[in-house]
Amino acid sequence: MSVLLWSLVGLPALAGAALCLGGRRLATSAAPVSVSVVSLVLVLSVVAGVRRPALELPFIGGAGFGLAVDALSALVLPSVALVALLVLLFASASGAAAEVSPPARFHGLMLLFVAAVVVTVTATTLPALLFAWEVMGAMSYALVGFRWQDQHRVSAGLTAFLTTRAADLGLYVAAGAALAAGTGAAFRELPAAPEGWRTVITAGILVAALGKAAQLPFSFWLSRAMAGPSPVSALLHSAAMVAMGGYLLLRVAPLIQATAWAGPVTSWVGVSTALVLGVVAVAQKDLKQLLAASTAAQLGFVVLGAGLGAVAGGTAHLIAHAATKALLFLVAGAWLSALGTKKLRGLRGAGRHWPLVGGAFTLGALGLAGVAPLALWATKDGVLAAALEASPALYGVGLVASALSAAYAGKALVLVWRRPGPGTSGTWDTEEQGTRRIGPWQQLPLLVLAAGAVGLGVLALPPLADSVRAFLGDGGSPAASRGELILSAVLALSVLVVVARLGVVEPRWALRWFGLEHAVHVLVVRPVFALSVALARFDDHVVDRGVLAGAFLAARAGRGAARLDDSGLDRAVTAASRGGLRTAAATARIDADGVDAVVRATGRGARRFGGLVRRPQTGQVHHYYAQATAFLVAALVLLLLVR
Repeated sequence: MSVLLWSLVGLPALAGAALCLGGRRLATSAAPVSVSVVSLVLVLSVVAGVRRPALELPFIGGAGFGLAVDALSALVLPSVALVALLVLLFASASGAAAEVSPPARFHGLMLLFVAAVVVTVTATTLPALLFAWEVMGAMSYALVGFRWQDQHRVSAGLTAFLTTRAADLGLYVAAGAALAAGTGAAFRELPAAPEGWRTVITAGILVAALGKAAQLPFSFWLSRAMAGPSPVSALLHSAAMVAMGGYLLLRVAPLIQATAWAGPVTSWVGVSTALVLGVVAVAQKDLKQLLAASTAAQLGFVVLGAGLGAVAGGTAHLIAHAATKALLFLVAGAWLSALGTKKLRGLRGAGRHWPLVGGAFTLGALGLAGVAPLALWATKDGVLAAALEASPALYGVGLVASALSAAYAGKALVLVWRRPGPGTSGTWDTEEQGTRRIGPWQQLPLLVLAAGAVGLGVLALPPLADSVRAFLGDGGSPAASRGELILSAVLALSVLVVVARLGVVEPRWALRWFGLEHAVHVLVVRPVFALSVALARFDDHVVDRGVLAGAFLAARAGRGAARLDDSGLDRAVTAASRGGLRTAAATARIDADGVDAVVRATGRGARRFGGLVRRPQTGQVHHYYAQATAFLVAALVLLLLVR
């Protein structure tokens, strides 16, 4: 079982690393390799959904590195793999080549990104999630700023990275609180944490998830991320990074429900984002900016579902939105490469130039508007049904946000089918040189995604909705009633008719995303910058001066010590050495005149005594007798004296 999980992660990770390191040598094989690898990942994800593999590796005490395929990931994982495959097929087409050159680096980064998303989807513990979360963020920065020669693209990638990175700190706080609580770092264990620690854990995860999902107040980074290539936007903002924020909240829905304040806060943030970003989308004049704002708005419904505990409805909406939004982003990329613009004014009549692409866009836009029987119509109402049961106020705001979805989708739809005026061609090629063609390999993925945008709504329709809820263990989420589904469909059609006949009011004050980025600069960036400048000045004027003063005092002390050494210690050493020399000289004289003289005198006496001793030794017997007699007499005298 673990081999299956390792293959799901390892294949795209190793292939992506090889392509990134291979550079130009692998340019021609990059696209076939990436498409083949993600095709294998798709097959393996389906197998994993059936076999449900799991593994857990030791990491640190109380927190393992766990991966598993359960009911929720069994639905989301194949969806991510399929969208990634279709996006890579689109990027491999000749019409998209200019945006994704050099191909080896692009496809390598995309595969690494897919590997990080796979780990995110299958993670069962906070350490595993943190690892994937960091890699996913780093790859998003590299992909948004892929065309690094353009400074504004690199700046956009940096804005997206730093904004989400700041929110990601919440995951570190949550992981630390989980370890401190002693209940473990597995998702299933978090609801059992003590109340105080559970509050910290929930708040940390909520901040990190809202940052990734581009919910208020973090939404502005999604606007800047549109500077990336269109295939990047299609993957990151449909089924991958942005969607993973909503997915994480669905994953920890039991924790949110176990924390008293978290459910209402999550629900209101989600529905408020759907409303506010819906207004932002209506105001946009650039197709990708409109789609970006709508991404945050639609994920607001997913966040709303997570806050209400409607996991089945939120999951169905997440999957249907992935197909719909990937389709719309790829169409925007196809028109950008063909016409050289993504401005709505320049795209007037684009649907007439390429009817097949225009038809796919129409299905995606009608689904985004909530027109029956397309996917987002039913899945959105699955979430709104839970909102109606929980709070009429939530439901009312959600219904207004749903009407705004029809307004901004209808605005784009009307413009791309409107008969182009005589000066329309003058608005082409304003961003790059268009090719005036959309190849069949660019159109094929659009057809598959269009089918998903049409058919995935069955996940939220009875009786299949009941099966999905049972599959996910979500027994408490109500299905949308028949009357509610009819009301939603009528509302969407009514708004579309009004937009087609009368147009839509574009609030200019919402064009720049309510000034969210400017507000962050005023409230966060500038104070932090001012604080850093103040700290730098404090360092220059206080710390550095203190260090210099200390160094000056140390130098003066060193010079004083040197003078003391020269005038005191050196003189003492010199005097001591001179005294030693004098003592040595005196000792030498005593040795020569005294000791040596005594030794020589003793030697002379010994020689004389030896000569005297040898004299009696004549060899004659009578001499020895005389000597013995003398010795005996002397001994007798000594004896008499002693006695």
